[in-house]
Amino acid sequence: MKNYSIAIDGPAGAGKSSVSKEIAKRLGIVYIDTGAMYRAFGLYYLKNNLSLDEEEVVNMNVSNVVIELKNEDEETKIYLNQEDVTTEIRTEGASVGASKVSVYPKVREKMVKLQQEIACKSSVIMDGRDIGTVVLPNATLKIYLTASVDERAKRRYKEQLLKGMDVKLEDIKKDIEERDYRDMHRETSPLKQADDAILLDTSNLTQEEVIEEILKLCRERDIK
Repeated sequence: MKNYSIAIDGPAGAGKSSVSKEIAKRLGIVYIDTGAMYRAFGLYYLKNNLSLDEEEVVNMNVSNVVIELKNEDEETKIYLNQEDVTTEIRTEGASVGASKVSVYPKVREKMVKLQQEIACKSSVIMDGRDIGTVVLPNATLKIYLTASVDERAKRRYKEQLLKGMDVKLEDIKKDIEERDYRDMHRETSPLKQADDAILLDTSNLTQEEVIEEILKLCRERDIK
């Protein structure tokens, strides 16, 4: 098969990134974490003490944000204006920043263009909120990955405890609920399941079971 694309959409904490990363390894294709890209974008404003709540301020600085993805030591590193922010973007602050900055049309326009340029060069698996609906509307395979709010909060809570972060489960659950609302109700490219996407609820599945299910769908479409 010539170059193909796999679009993985879904709400925060559904396991999109970890699953997509592993599938990319098994299929030998490029993994594009669009959520990380938006986190890096939001991080620029946080690091420079710029308001994320004022569209005019955000728009004035869009051209100053340069985001690059680089494969280093079998890992995709995220660079913000030539600074490696791969670890820094995994904080809750960066997560909230990503959700806020992603509602602005000028930001999404710039990011979608960048993501499409990357996807044109090779076979990719890309995860995010609007991949199957906006970024890759003609993707070879589209999947909408989801899980209950409680399950997503528990997963993120465990992840952050392992990183030594001081977090509360209820706070994480509240953040996820608020982010779901923002993502699903924004005017530009809201989070929704593409008409031709396959719904996969991971609430009661292990990560390996989710990966195997997606690989099965890939084989059915002759993606190998």
